[in-house]
Amino acid sequence: MEILELKSKERQVAAISKETFVVLIIFISLFTYLGKVMGIDKVFSVMMKTGHDVLMNTSFYIMAVAILAGAVASIMSEFGIVALINKLISPLMRPLFGLPGAAALGAVTTYISDNPAILGLAEDQGFNRYFTKAEKVTYTNLGTTFGMGLIVTAYMLSLGSEYFKAVLIGNLGAVIGGVFSVRMVLRYAKKFYNEPANERIEDDKDGNVRNIRGGSSFERLLASMMDGAKSGVTLGLACASGTVLICTFVMILTFGPQGPNGSYLGVAYEGVQLLPKIGSYFTPIAKILWGFGEPELLAYPFTALGAVGSAMGLTKGFIDKGLASANTIAVFTGMGICWSGFLSTHVGMLDTLKHNHFIKIAILWQLIGGLIAGVAANYLFKLTLMF
Repeated sequence: MEILELKSKERQVAAISKETFVVLIIFISLFTYLGKVMGIDKVFSVMMKTGHDVLMNTSFYIMAVAILAGAVASIMSEFGIVALINKLISPLMRPLFGLPGAAALGAVTTYISDNPAILGLAEDQGFNRYFTKAEKVTYTNLGTTFGMGLIVTAYMLSLGSEYFKAVLIGNLGAVIGGVFSVRMVLRYAKKFYNEPANERIEDDKDGNVRNIRGGSSFERLLASMMDGAKSGVTLGLACASGTVLICTFVMILTFGPQGPNGSYLGVAYEGVQLLPKIGSYFTPIAKILWGFGEPELLAYPFTALGAVGSAMGLTKGFIDKGLASANTIAVFTGMGICWSGFLSTHVGMLDTLKHNHFIKIAILWQLIGGLIAGVAANYLFKLTLMF
């Protein structure tokens, strides 16, 4: 899930504290600003209508994509296709990521599900034994690099066949950003644990078995397909709350009035255009780095930091308004996959792995890795236009 479910440690604090007034002031200030620009009656009308439209036309669409992708991924795992992919990419893990070939299993597992999926592997001694102490620190960044990959890819491809090349380039961009992120964390961890740069554990040569369900091939096909579809429903539901909440507020802060002479009608997707105003100061840099010609597009990377499912929900709106091109889709795909909403999972994952002292460094390099993924996707796409 994009939001990692962990048992929170409850604490007792004063019933009314300083944070009570801080949050209250922020809450009142936000709605005062929105009400002053749009009219308070229009604010709630826009919120309800935008939230409803996002739920019906975006959240359920993402859920449908997740169900289909989950079913395909489960079938691929049940019948050895994932194992085949794992065998094919294992030799690339040491040259690219500086990790043993077993790390390919983590990459494939998280690509077809989500970044916290690597936690299940981290608990498996059969997987752990091929990693040094420093290499285990990279689990979080490796999982995040590939997390939600299949869902993001399937969603972007569903937007139109003209984006096929862009989505492939975006995936490559995500890998490039991930290589940077993982290697920088690995370099820091090796220094922390005083491991030689070339220290490694012998890679597994005997990973030639896999567990399968009982029954005939047809029964296994049906069972794996339904199990994968159910996981897609769970993922879709997990994304829905964040998608509706975040997309609604992001769109209110991004788009403008739709009535004549700049008037507000109280319809879905109206807003105060605050993010474009702020983004206009960064547009020259965004244009150079990611090819973003419109400040509104900066809403995607801001959202993808915490919830890539919500960020995906913005994409169709950008396309419909003529703000996003195939080049933009390549950048969105690269940044979306590489970040995987990591701000909502990184701390929890590192805490679970008992690597809390690496939180700052892991977050920093994943942030930069996602920025690099966007830059790589942008210029790789531009390069293909020359041929």
